[in-house]
Amino acid sequence: MTIPPPRTHTPAVRAPRIEDYALVGDMQTAALVCRDGSIDWTCLPRFDSAAVFAGLLGTDEHGSWGIAPAVPAGGPAPYADRCRYVGDSLLVESEWDTKTGTVRVLDFMPPRDGHAPQLIRIVEGVTGTVDMTSTLTPRFGYGRLMPWIYDNDGRTAAVSGPDALWLDTSLQGEEKDGAVHHSFTIAAGARVAFTMSWQPSHAPAPEVPDAEAALTETAAFWETWAGQLVYDGPYRDAVVRSLITLKALTHAPTGGIVAAPTTSLPEDLGGVRNFDYRYVWLRDTAVTLSALLRTGCRDEAVAWRQWLLRTIGGDPENLQIMYRLDGRREMPERELSWLPGYENSSPVRIGNGAVDQLQLDVPGEVIEMLTLAHDLGVARCENTERLLLRLVDYIRRHWREPDDGIWEVRGGRQHFTHSKIVCWVGVDRVVRLVEQGVLDADLEPLVALRAEIHAEVCAQAYDRERNTFTQSYGSKKLDASLLLLPQTGFLPADDPRVIGTVDAVRKELAPDGVLVHRYRTDGRQVGMDGFSGDEGAFLLCSFWLVDALALTGRLDEAEALFQQLLTLRSDLGLLAEEYDPATGRQVGNFPQAYSMLGLANSAVRLHALRKAASVPVIAA
Repeated sequence: MTIPPPRTHTPAVRAPRIEDYALVGDMQTAALVCRDGSIDWTCLPRFDSAAVFAGLLGTDEHGSWGIAPAVPAGGPAPYADRCRYVGDSLLVESEWDTKTGTVRVLDFMPPRDGHAPQLIRIVEGVTGTVDMTSTLTPRFGYGRLMPWIYDNDGRTAAVSGPDALWLDTSLQGEEKDGAVHHSFTIAAGARVAFTMSWQPSHAPAPEVPDAEAALTETAAFWETWAGQLVYDGPYRDAVVRSLITLKALTHAPTGGIVAAPTTSLPEDLGGVRNFDYRYVWLRDTAVTLSALLRTGCRDEAVAWRQWLLRTIGGDPENLQIMYRLDGRREMPERELSWLPGYENSSPVRIGNGAVDQLQLDVPGEVIEMLTLAHDLGVARCENTERLLLRLVDYIRRHWREPDDGIWEVRGGRQHFTHSKIVCWVGVDRVVRLVEQGVLDADLEPLVALRAEIHAEVCAQAYDRERNTFTQSYGSKKLDASLLLLPQTGFLPADDPRVIGTVDAVRKELAPDGVLVHRYRTDGRQVGMDGFSGDEGAFLLCSFWLVDALALTGRLDEAEALFQQLLTLRSDLGLLAEEYDPATGRQVGNFPQAYSMLGLANSAVRLHALRKAASVPVIAA
């Protein structure tokens, strides 16, 4: 397959691609910084709070903060000539070469240690002199509310209802049309800091941040965290960048992990497939932690286990597929009519209506993750053992029901094959723990339940004529989730039915052999998922194909595919949810935990299988 070249930018129009953004964050919220120096998305004080910069889903007037070399009035800010993360950190540097000199902007968010949320931008002259501008346009309530902006003893405050932003810098600025403007010249060797802090509007003003001290402490934090990672195989830089991104999506106070820091970045440019991912999906989190655990990160697993016990431990019967960061259950879906959407992809949604869906794979995914944590040495926990038994009992009582499936389709419940297989996984893992003496339970009925689920799936979900399992019982359709079959242990990886399923999914859902779609969509017609329109290839599914090929004995083919997928990353190593091969662009919420963990898990698996086979990695 030939990957289409990235779209070029028309200088007269500001039209950033999703992959033109860098992620910075403090493990409680995040910001997206564009290559033109504009921060176009930030929610404060948490991932799931209302955005104060929502320009990503509209225009600069919906909230943004641009710092870049000055341009003639009305002209777009130039794109940086170079962008990079500083080492193994979440500090991003952007550099512009101008006719008069070179300038660098360093963006980061210090991990909170008792202080207010802070977004810090340090401008540094590299060579010559460069005329610069900073335009801070805060808009609260997802771009809807213009704040009251005023001077407070030399500090700039922007207040709207319960929220206040405080801008601190050594430069003199002016307020005009609801924005704070600074114009200045930076010379080689000079540094100017801009710091923005959030505080409840009724609280005293936050302390003025020490930008240089915060820079040192933030760099040290990420260097220390990345230093604990144990992966030493091929593609280490890509793996470490993925793991840092996953760590950035954790919510440090609670242990929850968001699926992405954004809402409504479209799966179909100009279409309606726009959803809010700023919540904790049990499935996504379980798989995210599998990537972290396999590379030496145990603290995150312990924190999430405590989050899980607090959230569902007392009432697994009323299990939800997702929760808010603090475990709250309510997230009503609504549309923000005043935002036109990214490249006019509307509606813009906040909240998520899928919260009330039944997805029967979720208990099995949670059991699988908790079992992996045990296998990798995370200390036993009596409360976790009770939860495992309650979850497997939930599976026993519900596995025969139709559900909404892994992809959260809104077209009606079916007996989805993947859901049934992961129910089997949940029972199987509990059986193993009972056999190991970790859990105390009656083994015989669990073994019988495991066999019953297995027999039904093989009888109802297997198409003998095509030698493939299908999306749901009695269906002829296929589903990319079937690529997980070799990982589950449901059948041996070399079973002809497994190999046949992998090959059938690749043929039907990855016509180019590389980019895998979740399932077939129907264009303008409303499809089985309840939506019209098509979508990009789902990147996690392509990494699943890598895993499936490797596990079925096709390591060279898997390695070659993995290398192709690496070329889809942004130049900062980030991936959105999907990739549109027609335009050569990333689409969907960004950066996406699923895609980043898929990359990390595939790299770890390929390395392990290569070592086991004592076969060198093929050349790129």
